[in-house]
Amino acid sequence: MIGHLRGRILDKQPPWVVVEVNGIGYEIEASMNTFYTLPAVGEEVALHTHFVVREDAQLLYGFVDQQEKLLFRSLIKVNGVGPRLALLILSGISAAEFIRSVHNEDTSALVRVPGVGKKTAERLIVEMKDRLGPLRLPVMDPFPAEGEQPEAVPPAAADHRLEAESALIALGYKPPQATRAIEQARQALGEEAATEALIRHALRTMVG
Repeated sequence: MIGHLRGRILDKQPPWVVVEVNGIGYEIEASMNTFYTLPAVGEEVALHTHFVVREDAQLLYGFVDQQEKLLFRSLIKVNGVGPRLALLILSGISAAEFIRSVHNEDTSALVRVPGVGKKTAERLIVEMKDRLGPLRLPVMDPFPAEGEQPEAVPPAAADHRLEAESALIALGYKPPQATRAIEQARQALGEEAATEALIRHALRTMVG
C-alpha cells in the first residue's frame, strides 16, 4: 500500500501529476482541488495517496490534504461510487460544500456534478451522513479567486485550451460540454490564461 509520497514534480497535465521519488516516477491522478495547490514542475511536493489495484491497472490517487483523502475513501464505499466518480465529485464541488450539502440534505448542489443524478445524490446523502463524523469541515478553498494565477508555468509549446478540455473530459464531462465551457473561460479570462485558470473558471461555471 502506498499511502504517502514526497518527491519532485517531473510533469503535470491536469488531472495527472508525475512525482519522482528516489529515481522512480509515480503517475498520480489528482482532484482539481489538489491540482490547484501543486507547486511548479521541478519543485518538491508531498501528497497523501490512495492505491487501487485492479485486474487491468494499478492506480494511484493523490491528495494534498489528509481530510480530502479521508473523504475520498468514504465516497468510494458508497454503493455505485467508484474512484473515478469520487474524484470527479471532489473536482466539481469543494469538500466543504459537499459536507454542507450532505448535512443539509441538499441534493440540488450534488446533481450539478457530472455523473451524479438525483438517485446517486440521494444515496450519497443517506450513506455519507454517518461517515462524515470523523471529518472536520475543510478549511482549504479548492477554488481560489479567479484573479490569482497559479505558480506553475505550463510548457511554452502547450495549448492551454486543449489541455483544459482534456482535463474536463478526463473528469467525466462530455467533449461538447468541455469545449463550450473552456471557450467561455477563454473569453472571460483572455487568450493567455493558464490551463489551471481555465479549468477553475469552467468548473465554477458548470457547477454554479
